[in-house]
Amino acid sequence: MDPKAFVTAFWRDVAAQDRQALEAYFAPGAAVFWHNTNERFSAEEYIRANCEYPGEWRGEVERVELAGEAAISVVRVWLADDSASFHAVSFFTFTGGVISRLDEYWGDDGEAPEWRRKLGLGGAIR
Repeated sequence: MDPKAFVTAFWRDVAAQDRQALEAYFAPGAAVFWHNTNERFSAEEYIRANCEYPGEWRGEVERVELAGEAAISVVRVWLADDSASFHAVSFFTFTGGVISRLDEYWGDDGEAPEWRRKLGLGGAIR
């Protein structure tokens, strides 16, 4: 298994909301954690949450880093009509070439808060 190719293909199938393809990425008993909202999912629940999320989605893998038996990804996911955009940092733990644990941290994309803009701090990334 090429972990970078695996993670890239996984995110492609997440954005496509391809339930059947997503099932093949997870080990039996795999667990998924969305720490921002204090939720723990089975692989089946995670797939359902992603595939039943309203709208047509797009995704772009911005970065994949390998860490021993794990991988870390940074992705941007957005609605096809550009009405919403998010970034996720995900930590993949693999067992037997598939995901046994997935820890995800999601954030909404948007403008810097007004207080920082007023202070003139920072600048645009893109």
